[in-house]
Amino acid sequence: MNYLILKSLHIISVVTWFAGLFYMPRLFVYFAEADQKNEPEKSILQNQFRIMQRRLWYGITIPSSIVVFLLGGSMLHNFMPLTDHPWLILKLIFVLGLYVYFFFLHKIFKQQQNNIIAFSPMALRVINEISTIFLFAIVFLVVLKNIMNMVYGLIALVGFIIVLMIAIKIYKNIREKKS
Repeated sequence: MNYLILKSLHIISVVTWFAGLFYMPRLFVYFAEADQKNEPEKSILQNQFRIMQRRLWYGITIPSSIVVFLLGGSMLHNFMPLTDHPWLILKLIFVLGLYVYFFFLHKIFKQQQNNIIAFSPMALRVINEISTIFLFAIVFLVVLKNIMNMVYGLIALVGFIIVLMIAIKIYKNIREKKS
């Protein structure tokens, strides 16, 4: 019973963490686009986006990432030895990658809080999709839990990434035609 409670709380914290991981890069895009506006609109928008970023990052995203780590770690003993669960090993590798991405977003967050725009709005749109790729991979691994399904899932993941990149390119072309 305790395992199911921990698992439920873990899933809830994963959902809230991903909410932050999905929305924060959108705020980065809006902040970078606001830099192309004239004053005073530029300053007004960027100040508002900085406030929104801080509230989302410190109020939801960071606390959720900590809870995900603690609860996920507390459930690992149920899967020992890990070598009996190859899907979990691969999932943990993706989770590690997700934390690397999270710290990368934190770097962008700090830059924008200091009015530094290191990436174009288009690059930030691509960065925005990375969390979707991690979510797709992790959910497939957790649900499918076997080697053959992992292979099919990874093939589907590659296809999904290709579709995402094509969609981003189409979106960019549409935006450029409207400008």
